[in-house]
Amino acid sequence: MKTIKLLTTLALTVILGFTACQSEENTELGTNPNANSSTSPTATNFERASMNDGSEDDFLDGSACTELLFPLSATINGKNITLLSKLDFSAALNILGEFNDDDDTVAFNFPINVRLSNYTEVVVNSQSELDALKSDCESAEAQGKDAISCIDFKFPITMLTYNINLEQTGSVVIQSEKQLYTFITDLNSDKLFTVNYPISATLSNGTEIQINSDAELQDSISDCVQFEDEKDEAEKMALEVEATLTNTKFKVESFIDAGVNTASDYVNWSIEFTNDLKLVAKNTVNATLGEIEGTYEVSSETDVFLSINFGNNNTVSALNNDWIVSAYGDTLVTLKSKTDASVTLTFKKL
Repeated sequence: MKTIKLLTTLALTVILGFTACQSEENTELGTNPNANSSTSPTATNFERASMNDGSEDDFLDGSACTELLFPLSATINGKNITLLSKLDFSAALNILGEFNDDDDTVAFNFPINVRLSNYTEVVVNSQSELDALKSDCESAEAQGKDAISCIDFKFPITMLTYNINLEQTGSVVIQSEKQLYTFITDLNSDKLFTVNYPISATLSNGTEIQINSDAELQDSISDCVQFEDEKDEAEKMALEVEATLTNTKFKVESFIDAGVNTASDYVNWSIEFTNDLKLVAKNTVNATLGEIEGTYEVSSETDVFLSINFGNNNTVSALNNDWIVSAYGDTLVTLKSKTDASVTLTFKKL
């Protein structure tokens, strides 16, 4: 997921500017018995959804509440690399993904600059300081203070403001997530607000939605958080599946297509998954047949996928497919075709 953004307790307090203006669309001021306070569920939803997103670089710093600022340099798996922008993330990922059974290490060349969930920028002088920020993020998540990054609002959003007598005092036009965060966190106990619905948003699954009420906002956030939780669980399973496959030889236990089990076609073949995402098929009876090489990849969305590619026109090319991992364990890995669930493949560890 994880697209989760957290508010760290080590953050320094800052005042963030936002654009406020009187709405020309409101023809008159009035009262609203449904106005939200600073501690209302709606305020909490907007605050959590508008925190700074530091999740994109989690593969480096391991913390969703710290956004790495450029330039910076680090030693990744023993290789020195300088990152000048997000475009350099691919080079770092290539180093980390070279082997899938090694212990990846990232050592930053301190000091580094980071932006926290509340948009504060701080200098981190050591790994222990970075670890402390990460610990605070984990603590906030455990306390239910974790932020939400599965919904992106489309701006502008107009907030109507009220006093404690529920009398409208004006309106504020919000132009960005930072301004939205500031508006919510600056609310005093004597200041209330309502949202000038409808508003639009994009969910992390790419769905664009229109939100017409506080209740719809809550439902949309609940749905997208559940989707993110499913993605996180699938990501953990993908790592387990990859560990099960890596550096291990299997045989085809069953291969059912159109109701016919053709496992006997591969009875003399072993399939090895190497630690550099290569496949090696060997005939265990006739060595003169040599080896057939291919590639594999384990990925996930809300399911775990195993892509197998042995190329074309060889003895094992029929195994090529984008498979869904339906079950896995110490000895068996069971797959079904992503496009046709009636096509199944089971590998048994040799």
